[in-house]
Amino acid sequence: MSDWLTLPMLAAEIAQRKEEGCQADDLEARVAALGGQASAADLLQLWAEVEPRAPSPYFPYREPSDLETIRRERPLGPRQLALALSPAELLDRVYGAWLGRCAGCLLGKPVEGWPRARIRKVLERAGAYPLADYFPWIDDPPADADYRTRPRNWFRGSIDHMVRDDDMDYPVLGLKLLESRGLDFTSADVAQNWLTSLPYLLVYTAERVAYRNLVLGLQPPASAVYRNPYREWIGAQIRADVWGYVAPGNPELAAEYAFRDAAVSHVKNGIYGEMLFAAMIAASFVTSDLGEIIRIGLSEIPERCRLAEAVRNTAKWCEEEPDWERALDRVLAEYGHYHRVHTINNAAITIVGLMYSDLELGPAICRTVMGGEDTDCTGATTGSIIGAIRGAKALPDTWISPLNDRLQSTVAGMTENRISDLAARTVRAAGRALG
Repeated sequence: MSDWLTLPMLAAEIAQRKEEGCQADDLEARVAALGGQASAADLLQLWAEVEPRAPSPYFPYREPSDLETIRRERPLGPRQLALALSPAELLDRVYGAWLGRCAGCLLGKPVEGWPRARIRKVLERAGAYPLADYFPWIDDPPADADYRTRPRNWFRGSIDHMVRDDDMDYPVLGLKLLESRGLDFTSADVAQNWLTSLPYLLVYTAERVAYRNLVLGLQPPASAVYRNPYREWIGAQIRADVWGYVAPGNPELAAEYAFRDAAVSHVKNGIYGEMLFAAMIAASFVTSDLGEIIRIGLSEIPERCRLAEAVRNTAKWCEEEPDWERALDRVLAEYGHYHRVHTINNAAITIVGLMYSDLELGPAICRTVMGGEDTDCTGATTGSIIGAIRGAKALPDTWISPLNDRLQSTVAGMTENRISDLAARTVRAAGRALG
């Protein structure tokens, strides 16, 4: 289509505008009337009409996209915590975070994008519900839950390393940036790192749009906005982890690093998702109190944003409900209308997995992944937090041994990695942040 516009992109942009508090029902009706057929002129005209629309003055949320205003809108928080880990303990905790992220990501890969009911159906067919290990391979899955097109080395009994996945590319890419540019990196440095280190066709949704915008000469934050209907989706949130790893005990600094990264491709709640989880991971090196970790994460994002409201509600429901599935019912009833790779619904599912984990890696990542939606992303984030709390030595062999300390990525110059080496390099970068 002319000027890189498609009908699904236009529909996504209209949905995005409505979620931001803009009135766009009229445009939604006009798109529906096109019946799946739209000329380039139609697309350009409709986009020109939706683009300038602003949130209603009655919209109850305050959602800035610049760091200074985000900080003015955040609640009180500790900002920095006393870190009491020896160098060896810090290395074990960072290694645990990398391993937990790998395990959670790999667990979620076979059913990425699936709804909760479909995941349950295939697990029940396999006699593996509730999930307690990597997904089993089955030769006769239900017709609507067939994952036999997935590589066998994503499945129990055939795993021998952490396979390439964009959720694991980004922490590797972040580490590469820290090693080449240092802790004073800018959003422009992040953008340049993408262009020189990531293949365009192996980035998705908001990142692919932003990548194209960078090639066209747009710099952050414009790269995040121009014709990017995915700017509040989960792409930035999955890039949070390394910033928490290198700022242990310093949630404010972790959130700032996350902001610099997120501003290349996201706005508003897309940015907040990365800031929230970076701060939570930073706090996980100091406390194992998940309620406190969540409160610390929330203290780094605007108090009156949709994401903060969803996380607060989810944490409350988890405290009220004795059963994780009932808490998840409430989450999906309230936030299930968001796209399956949106920040808000997936963040809430991640909170459920954490709150019912008993600080154990297996229950955390299994309950998160059984929640459905963007399962490799949510499983990875949950695993990262539990791994940071527990450390590598405390993680069960069931999840860790199949990885064989090996991670593949598509990052230029870092395609084959020992996970333990990545952890050691991360600790060196953290040492500079700690002074």
